Amino acid sequence: MTKEPHIGHLIKLELQKQGRTITWLAKQLNFSRQNMYKILNRPWIYTDLLLKISDILGHDFFKCFSDYNENKK
Repeated sequence: MTKEPHIGHLIKLELQKQGRTITWLAKQLNFSRQNMYKILNRPWIYTDLLLKISDILGHDFFKCFSDYNENKK
């Protein structure tokens, strides 16, 4: 059985891929760096925030969950 994606980890990987930092993302969202680290350490995230992060990074993080659900069947 496939493990459910940890969205915070996936966002961190995408930031690394793009050569960006968590501090940079926090500034884009007008969050403190500390709050951003807390958010990314959680395995879940509110959909409205995930949509904003997806837009900022130009990456569809929702697809990760769609793929996960398809593989579960």
